[in-house]
Amino acid sequence: MKKYVAYAIASGLLLSAGWSSYGFPLLLFFGFVPLMLAEHQITQRAQYKKKARKVFGLSLLSFLIWNAIVIWWLHYAQQADANGDFHNSWVSYIGPVIANSLLMSGCFMLYHFVKRKAGNLYGLIFLPAVWMSFEKMHLNWELAWPWFNLGNGFARFYEWVQWYEFTGTFGGTLWIWLVNITAFYYITAYINKKEMKYVNKLGMYVLPMILVPIGISYIMYATYEEKGEPLHALVLQPNLDPYTEKYEKDGLQIYDEVKQLAIQNIKPETQFVVAPETSIPGSSYLVFDNMYKDLIVQDIRQWTGMKKDLNFVFGASVIRFYPTPSLASETASVMPDGITWYDSFNSALQVNGNDSISIYHKSKLVVGVENFPYRSILMPIIGEFMLNFGGTTKTLGVQPTRSVFNNKTNDASVAPIICYESIFGEYVTDYVRAGANVLFTMTNDSWWGYTDGHRQLLLYGNLRAIENRRAIVRSANSGVSAFVNQRGDIMKSIPYGEQGALNGTVLMNSELTFYSKYGDYLARIALLVMGIILAYTFAQKLLYQKNTKKNKK
Repeated sequence: MKKYVAYAIASGLLLSAGWSSYGFPLLLFFGFVPLMLAEHQITQRAQYKKKARKVFGLSLLSFLIWNAIVIWWLHYAQQADANGDFHNSWVSYIGPVIANSLLMSGCFMLYHFVKRKAGNLYGLIFLPAVWMSFEKMHLNWELAWPWFNLGNGFARFYEWVQWYEFTGTFGGTLWIWLVNITAFYYITAYINKKEMKYVNKLGMYVLPMILVPIGISYIMYATYEEKGEPLHALVLQPNLDPYTEKYEKDGLQIYDEVKQLAIQNIKPETQFVVAPETSIPGSSYLVFDNMYKDLIVQDIRQWTGMKKDLNFVFGASVIRFYPTPSLASETASVMPDGITWYDSFNSALQVNGNDSISIYHKSKLVVGVENFPYRSILMPIIGEFMLNFGGTTKTLGVQPTRSVFNNKTNDASVAPIICYESIFGEYVTDYVRAGANVLFTMTNDSWWGYTDGHRQLLLYGNLRAIENRRAIVRSANSGVSAFVNQRGDIMKSIPYGEQGALNGTVLMNSELTFYSKYGDYLARIALLVMGIILAYTFAQKLLYQKNTKKNKK
């Protein structure tokens, strides 16, 4: 078994070394091969008992290594103790590592089951199908954590995947699995037969499978011409410490500092000022039903109105009160008085001196931070324990549809994307299908300091530019704030950890890509294939059991 443990470790290290933001994704094309070899050889060895348990243990080892290395930065999240002192939160790191590794191992175990019961061919077809179905689930359930969706692995080498405008990131997932399966097949054939022709075939098939899509992508990258009219924007980066300033400092003072940063850097051509997520934080909630009377909103309308074509798009903590329990939403909580119900929202707003206020409530929430998953089931078990990032320990309110911000002075239709939402491919297409011709990302991803956390989120989010051929205007609390073009290039940026403002120009494209129109169609096909093969496998198993009983009689 020592050999197979080494295989499992090799898979975990290859997948980790291939991952963004510093990895080389070529390694992803071979990352699963050692684990697949271990599973295959254990399955073939008659002397091994409890094979499923061994396969599960080995796959769990691989995925624990991969998860633990890639999201090592999560433990830098801070938790306050009884004295108010902050300490690294190992719970926020260990929990996702273990949970996601177990889910990945469950997928691999299903592959092992199908392969044993239905045969190698069905197993190898089933493997990418079940993995893509798992990734699709991670985009849509209440425990959403699509960080490891394989298509994200090319985020730093986005020139390789310009064809994501047709497939989305699921095209990258399928690509990685097809190459891994092909490599596994010919390596296994060589091990069994010791004939060099299989080594030659390995190179003959695997190299084109890797190089041809990359070559096509580089041609697309070189020949793509950006479309649309120019939009001139100013992004702000206030660089507030999220633990000691953003939610403890006086909210009016924070707003005034953001305002001054904007006014000092507005140019004659500026059409939009973009500030980060919760620029008006929880210490100065905006009341949803009293928005127009709020002093901060009135002040924004006053200074934006001095330039008739100026719009301010920013993040804010918004609260809505319900006078009776019957009017409260499913996510509402009750005030200490036990009478008044309320919803808290992490929202984006567009305010100017001419139009009505546009508002969007963040709806892809961070698990355990903004969202108490499966509340009715888990709350009786674990109580109200949640990670206290951003001043909330309740489930935030959401909205069922995407909102696009329009205005009377220009043709911009803005998709107001808030932080975590930027890594949900098909979710962003909802904005685009609603008419968005430019993407504004507002984020506060400085909870983990100067680590890979903010870099990975930046790179993942930039893939949305390629999928939809929409430029991105990105404002981050501590960085990286940036302008990203329709090819995914970062044209201008403010480094992490600096306060500043940056003027830039992007183009507004209104044409829909194939992916914008059809979304995660590859994942839906994978779900269908997975279901058919699982049904066939169980039918074969039942038929075998029936025949066995019949023969015994």
